[in-house]
Amino acid sequence: MITDVICEDPRWEDAGLEAVSETAAQAVFARLNLTGDWEVVVMGCDDARIAVLNADFREKDKATNVLSWPSEERASEEAGGQPLAPVGPDPELGDIAISFDTCLREAQDAGKKFADHVTHLVVHGILHLLGYDHIDEKDAALMEGLETEILGNLGIADPYIA
Repeated sequence: MITDVICEDPRWEDAGLEAVSETAAQAVFARLNLTGDWEVVVMGCDDARIAVLNADFREKDKATNVLSWPSEERASEEAGGQPLAPVGPDPELGDIAISFDTCLREAQDAGKKFADHVTHLVVHGILHLLGYDHIDEKDAALMEGLETEILGNLGIADPYIA
């Protein structure tokens, strides 16, 4: 297992967050050829909890879909550059929090399957843990291209096509 899932909101257990998270993590690791015993913690919560986390860590007083906290900085210093590969001995890549309420609302608004949207957001969060970002156009192109490819490998449509 790559993921350690904590469901603070019981709706996540019914939605299969543990299986979705593990599938997403395995797909990311396969695409990036990451080997080893890496670990990602995924916390399934609600809008109230993620709003507190977003305020505490990003100074944004509102709910969001997903947040991530990498265990170390891995981003490339060059825009659009490949992040640094994780190195041991600590296997922990970082933590992700994902909000049921926002994910459900976004999936419904976009006419997407809930599980597909959650898979996308877990892939997105794991890529953040690995140093990928979307701050500028070059970084966004790299990250979104990887997301689209990874999701396509799972049979999920490109989330960036309207």
